[in-house]
Amino acid sequence: MQKKKRVSKTDWEKVDLIPDSDIDYSEIPELDKRFWKEAKLVMPENKTKVTIRLDNDVISWFKSRGKGYQTKINAVLKSYIQAQS
Repeated sequence: MQKKKRVSKTDWEKVDLIPDSDIDYSEIPELDKRFWKEAKLVMPENKTKVTIRLDNDVISWFKSRGKGYQTKINAVLKSYIQAQS
């Protein structure tokens, strides 16, 4: 069964018209020197480009779920590896 695409109910054109000075940042803490002193840079894992043959229905299923189908296939494979450990 194919998942329905969710449609945003936000009026983005209206949002784009709001000047930055009207945005309420009161619930967002300011990033001070202490934050940056304790911050850690986390780099994504390196990936290796490979060529792999997959059944058409497998690719179609992942592509039908939207953007990022290769990332999703990678996540499924990682999950399988973890289950085998």
